[in-house]
Amino acid sequence: MKYVLVTGGVVSGLGKGVTASSIGVVLRACGLRVTCIKIDPYLNTDAGTMSPFEHGEVFVLDDGGEVDLDLGNYERFVDVTLTRDNNITTGKIYQSVLDKERRGDYLGKTVQVVPHITDAIRNWIESVSVIPVDGKEGPADVCVIELGGTVGDIESMPFIEALRQLSFSVGQENFCLIHVSLIPVLGVVGEQKTKPTQHSVRELRALGLTPHLLACRSAQPLLENTKQKLSQFCHVAAGNILNIHDVPNIWHIPLLLRNQNAHRSILQQLNLLSIATPPDLKDWTKMAETYDNLTNSVRIAMVGKYVGLTDSYLSVVKALLHACIACSLKPEIDWIAASDLEDDSAKLTPEAHAAAWKTLRNAACVLVPGGFGDRGVRGMILAAKYARENNVPYLGICLGMQISVIEFARAVLGLERADSTEFDAQTPNPVVIFMPEGSRTHMGSTMRLGSRRTLFQTPDCITSKLYKNSEYVDERHRHRYEVNPDVIGSLEEAGLKFVGKDDSRRRMEILELPSHPFYVGVQFHPEFKSRPRRPSALFLGLILAATGQLETYLRGNQSNC
Repeated sequence: MKYVLVTGGVVSGLGKGVTASSIGVVLRACGLRVTCIKIDPYLNTDAGTMSPFEHGEVFVLDDGGEVDLDLGNYERFVDVTLTRDNNITTGKIYQSVLDKERRGDYLGKTVQVVPHITDAIRNWIESVSVIPVDGKEGPADVCVIELGGTVGDIESMPFIEALRQLSFSVGQENFCLIHVSLIPVLGVVGEQKTKPTQHSVRELRALGLTPHLLACRSAQPLLENTKQKLSQFCHVAAGNILNIHDVPNIWHIPLLLRNQNAHRSILQQLNLLSIATPPDLKDWTKMAETYDNLTNSVRIAMVGKYVGLTDSYLSVVKALLHACIACSLKPEIDWIAASDLEDDSAKLTPEAHAAAWKTLRNAACVLVPGGFGDRGVRGMILAAKYARENNVPYLGICLGMQISVIEFARAVLGLERADSTEFDAQTPNPVVIFMPEGSRTHMGSTMRLGSRRTLFQTPDCITSKLYKNSEYVDERHRHRYEVNPDVIGSLEEAGLKFVGKDDSRRRMEILELPSHPFYVGVQFHPEFKSRPRRPSALFLGLILAATGQLETYLRGNQSNC
């Protein structure tokens, strides 16, 4: 196995994940098979219990793994299907070592960070890297490993040591280290400063790892004298200093790497030049340039709880982008804090309230994504009501589906106190309930997670047609509440149709309002399987409905999209 390690220095948030993903794209374009591993040095076992404000969205994998959002980038860019073991955390490593210690596997030895923790990290990397993730048999050619955080962080020290040992054990020809660093420009001086990167590389070398390539983040392209200075003081050949400057969209990053012959430097280090082909990035180039040249746009109202940090809904944003590009449109997402739509907001913050409603009314469609807790729920219900009553295309995902059920029960069935037991445990009309198999005492990995099958109840529905008239669809889930099966009859008699159910036919998965142009709620998260050239069917349907093209598309005239 060949390993490409991506580390970061100076500051966090430089785009290591996008850089690692882009390296995967370029290597794959060279005809190599690629897998990816993300190392997160935090003590959490996984990302499942972390607040979206704290760490961005929780990305869900087919096997139910709740992982860092960078694994979503890997899946979208490299087009692979990863497993929960492709995300390594300090919590997982220590848990596995302590479990072995309790079983007596260490035969009475003193269990220490070195060698036991570092050995566990190495063994994990080596075992996971050979698991095929591209649908083919046998291990990949290259494993791209991203080490989260920045070099020098206390919590990442055991991983650095384990990776140093790994580089030594597999040999120079099987290990390539790419260090992502920042080249700031001080406003007063206007000069590209290399000193932070020099210090970062010095720290890395002191820990036993020497970078083969530098990926330098900057606002503007690197000057030649900056490259020479970096080469001289960081002990990296000038040809191996890559400049990842700001670009119109992140799909340009693989092209940037290709244009600077990054693939050649990596392949040379890994002794793969003889089996690799020149990178074929025609489709990728077309995609990046198509987006740059789009002029028409569509306004999408995103009504959510975590709009203060857009990474909280990263996969939703990407799925909207994929769908819009398929329709030759640029997405214009209007972020609306759900609480700003509520009546209380009119008294406390009247300007924010008025602005939120104006934004909602100007949108061509409404999307209510997933979330937990009761904050902003009343605002989401008002958004769903507005979309239903005004024939505005609506897509509710997970919580968004449950919101549409609550709103319909209140407004159409006349059940004024209809609610979810998540928000009101004493509601006399529980239309959304806690799932029987869920745990009320433990939060981590206790939801209904991962890929589950949804069976269409009728071919004569929008959703089935969007999924190419399939009898079923496999999508990823993350929820602990569901629509109460006891109220389905009343809701369907009033006009709300549940056109998708799980294989037991008691769990509601997809709802539609046949009297509405596009009013769809899904219990699953279709955004997690959307890809740049294969947009999610439901997001595509939302954009088509917002632009008046849905009926034509469903009739089979796909040339209009």
